[in-house]
Amino acid sequence: VCYVAFWDEITLAAQELQGNKIGDDGFIGKWRIVIVKNLPFVDQRLNGKIPKMLPHRLFPHAKYSIWVDSKSQFRRDPLGVIEALLLRTNSVLAISEHGARSSVYDEAKAVVRKHKATPEEVEVQITQYRKDGLPADKRFNGRKALNEASVIVREHTTLTNMLMCLWFNEVVRFTSRDQLSFPYVLWRLKVVKNINTFPVCTRKDLVNSMGHIRKAKPLTN
Repeated sequence: VCYVAFWDEITLAAQELQGNKIGDDGFIGKWRIVIVKNLPFVDQRLNGKIPKMLPHRLFPHAKYSIWVDSKSQFRRDPLGVIEALLLRTNSVLAISEHGARSSVYDEAKAVVRKHKATPEEVEVQITQYRKDGLPADKRFNGRKALNEASVIVREHTTLTNMLMCLWFNEVVRFTSRDQLSFPYVLWRLKVVKNINTFPVCTRKDLVNSMGHIRKAKPLTN
């Protein structure tokens, strides 16, 4: 198992102030630290979607990947997680149900209420999804129709690679709030099999939620 952490230069400076020094081999403990520069987006959240959604591009020889948001501390054996969430369930992707809401349209209201995106940009996205016919159903394939994407377990298959690329296109096209666009992409692809939307209690067993130490802000020149 390879552990890789992606840091920008701001994160590097913050970590060094806390005494976390990268060794000459590029590692801190078992973690390989990759310092990213010349980032393509002004919005740091969008830059974070690249390793989150496109691991098959970054690690073309990897058969599986597990993404964990920076607000979470992974605390289980990765091989055991792949076996439990993918192999035993005959799935190619595993992602948690949302803990608080079940509908994309309800999530859109919460995003605006919590000031995680502007009302105007959320309205553009939701209006398009309504026009495309995305249902307001609170259940999809027997589970909640809304997902929490802080932990994603994937087998790198043609299906999951395409799903991830289309999901990435949506966050670039509209808002960076990926929980709005993931159910839409699933629905458009009509993906109902081989997707394990596991319950919230399983996610809480996988990670310690620590919250974001530093809120992402747009980069400035």
